[in-house]
Amino acid sequence: MIGRTLEKKLTQMARSFSVVTVTGPRQSGKTTLVRSAFPQMPYVSLEDLDSREFAEADPRGFLATYGEGAVIDEAQRVPALFSYIQGKVDEVNRPGMYVLSGSQNFLLHEKISQSLAGRVGILNLLPLSIEELGSQVRKTSRYEDFLLSGFYPRLYDQPVAARDWYPGYVQTYVERDLRLIKNVTDLASFQRFIRLCAGRVGQILNLSSLAIDCGISHNTAKSWLSILEASFIVYLLKPHYRNFNKRLIKMPKLYFIDPGLACFLLGVSNPGEVDSHHLKGALFESMIISEFIKYRLHRGLQPDCYFWRDKTGHEVDCVIEEGQDLIAVEIKSGRTLSAGFFDGLVYWNRLSGGGGRNLFLVYGGENTEVRKEGRVLPWKNATGVFGRK
Repeated sequence: MIGRTLEKKLTQMARSFSVVTVTGPRQSGKTTLVRSAFPQMPYVSLEDLDSREFAEADPRGFLATYGEGAVIDEAQRVPALFSYIQGKVDEVNRPGMYVLSGSQNFLLHEKISQSLAGRVGILNLLPLSIEELGSQVRKTSRYEDFLLSGFYPRLYDQPVAARDWYPGYVQTYVERDLRLIKNVTDLASFQRFIRLCAGRVGQILNLSSLAIDCGISHNTAKSWLSILEASFIVYLLKPHYRNFNKRLIKMPKLYFIDPGLACFLLGVSNPGEVDSHHLKGALFESMIISEFIKYRLHRGLQPDCYFWRDKTGHEVDCVIEEGQDLIAVEIKSGRTLSAGFFDGLVYWNRLSGGGGRNLFLVYGGENTEVRKEGRVLPWKNATGVFGRK
């Protein structure tokens, strides 16, 4: 098992909350994590038909079978169970009774908010991070390999090629999970919608254009995008609104949590196609933004990541709020540093009065440098932007 950063926070929260939930995209490693973190607790998966039927028909008997607590996987499959868990928790009143995991984020959270408010700690597990992959990342200088393969654990613990794994992943998500989340009847249009989203990775979201290109209404596009966001397929990076006396862009930017999934949806299937693809820079940017989000979520923190762009086109790719500090990060896929890479940081620093503090450039090369325009970090150490003044 590849060690997961979230495990430390998960075990810590289980000492404080009666119930802890771990949500995240399908195949992000939730089951492996919760079983590894709590090997002494009984484990049951509600994906198993017999267990699900037992929980639905006799929830009290189901919970009694597992004594004073259990790890319950895919818990959202039996929504009525949450009310009975609440009763059990109120009766016994001790921390670490139940660890729940599930893939459908908003379904699980909806039931939690109804039944377990105030009794539950909520954590999110995304696919593997560059930090967690460690030695496998250090062995290569090619970030393009990770854009293509992505970061789902199954691709690293089994000898399976990304081009063979992602079709089944998308099919499972569309045909199975999607029906649990929302009654989407036009699956072909939804698949086309996901691919159109991949074609807009790293861009300012234009829902009207997306809807027209897919042949659906604006409201449908908005609803489908919320599904992709809630199920951890895409991430909407919101604009930072601190007023620097400039008119600011107000729409979010669209990113994919996993670059390998985005590459598959774009039809990119080999390293040569990644090298020459017109969205290579946007995919690299998406990967680094995702690393920042993983770093925060896997420590039990809110992402607090934004971008900044004014109406004249000046932009900083990522602005991170860390306490009272703002961290400004430019992201460039090039391996050779250019003076133009720092233009956004220089403009931001002058406008914000930052005095040159907390300015970073993450790029596709290998070197770490300290320049007057900001600190330069290689892609392998992108999360070095955190915790530094």
